Amino acid sequence: MRIKIVTGNITELAVDAIVVNLFDGVKTPGGATAAVDKALDGAISNLIAKGQIKGKLNETTLIHTLGKITPEMVLVVGLGKKKGFNAEKIRQVTATACKLLRGAGAKQVATIMHGAGAGGIAPPVAAQAITEGSLLGLYKFERHKSKRSDKKEIKELIIVEREQKGFTKLKAAVRKGTILAKASMLARDMVNQPSNFMTPTDMAEKAREIAGKWNLGIEILERDQMKELGMGGLLGVAQGSQQPPKFIILTYKGNENSKKTLGIVGKGLTFDSGGISIKPSAKMDEMKGDMAGGASVIAAMGAIGELKPKINVTGLIPATENLPSGTAYKPGDILKAMNGKTIEVLNTDAEGRLILADALSYANKQGLSPIVDIATLTGACQVALGDICTGAFGNNQRIIDKLIQAGEVAGERMWQMPMYDEYSELIKSSIADIKNTGGRGGGAITAAKFLAEFVGRTPWVHLDIAGTFLLEKDRDYFPRGATGIPVRTLVNLTLTMAEE
Repeated sequence: MRIKIVTGNITELAVDAIVVNLFDGVKTPGGATAAVDKALDGAISNLIAKGQIKGKLNETTLIHTLGKITPEMVLVVGLGKKKGFNAEKIRQVTATACKLLRGAGAKQVATIMHGAGAGGIAPPVAAQAITEGSLLGLYKFERHKSKRSDKKEIKELIIVEREQKGFTKLKAAVRKGTILAKASMLARDMVNQPSNFMTPTDMAEKAREIAGKWNLGIEILERDQMKELGMGGLLGVAQGSQQPPKFIILTYKGNENSKKTLGIVGKGLTFDSGGISIKPSAKMDEMKGDMAGGASVIAAMGAIGELKPKINVTGLIPATENLPSGTAYKPGDILKAMNGKTIEVLNTDAEGRLILADALSYANKQGLSPIVDIATLTGACQVALGDICTGAFGNNQRIIDKLIQAGEVAGERMWQMPMYDEYSELIKSSIADIKNTGGRGGGAITAAKFLAEFVGRTPWVHLDIAGTFLLEKDRDYFPRGATGIPVRTLVNLTLTMAEE
């Protein structure tokens, strides 16, 4: 779908449908909605008076114009209460409107700038939110369907601003929103792909494609190179699969004068059966998405390459499968990570932390700082927080706060979890340095404490996206399936750090 911004009178545009809005409790339309109401001989006011339009958040009312204005349909969307209205609600109502109009057969749609008037939202913020909400809300994954629904799609969305003032900033906001949304959709595509189409090799090729498109540096480490580096955690997990593991390194150099480089590390388990400690069959199909952290890093690096902020960023993705076989690693085995620490394996289904141990050790050795890792790491985090927000753990409050704020701006909520020293006692091993599980209690925290063993004093944040990487049913602009969380958060963090 093309998105553009124009100035003019929305009632005169040659489009199939236009979108206007109303806050909860407003009895008389204002601004552009009032102009449309007047052109329709008070149709909107009449529906408000009858109680058929109330302005509740995501409420929709479709009105056929019957030739009174050029557009064939007017959709009135509810913005909810004016108090607390924000960019996230703009994304939601835009997605709601676009999905309804797609179902109504509209090909060209124009919308007023939600919240930029009475809502008190800065016009560039509103324009970016509309862009993100429309693209993310209309997302579909139909790659493996023999019959696709491409015929019923909105081809163009026009954002209408009354004045030419600030038009350059508005165009920049639409561009930024498009880049962020497309990056999230790339991650969604990768996570939604079945594992026979998204092997570690496929993941590496996707990274190579993104690197070539946005002029990123790329290096793919093979098994022999991993052995030389002592990546015993990654190699241990990989030894049960016939698919060769890959260690993907993406680099962006946006500030040659800076010696600092932000590191983002993503778990890349392209399929996780649990290994010898095999998972129950129910929902095991969802484990094709156990590489969502790695997909997020690849997608974020592409967006960073396109936006070109003045900062250096390195993305690391350890990629493999975790399968049971005659060569698979076993409960009771001891592995040695790249930093020399030995790990007693109690459960082969706690494999994500093993491959991240080597990736974090590599990041530390390269001097990356701060480091953010993203992983579908624990069912315990999903139990604790559900699918509403991501768990955030770390050793540096300043970076944790920045990341949470970056997520707030993106509408990708994070919740900080405790990291008390006592949790470290639960992963001590009697025969190795540490063990890979600390029991059921506090499982998400002990997993994070395990990862902390491989970052040293480097400022670090771990995001456990086990609950938020996938949804079982549609929610606002998040469709059923992969969400693309936390791609936009990672890009927002990078842009904030570049500005500083």
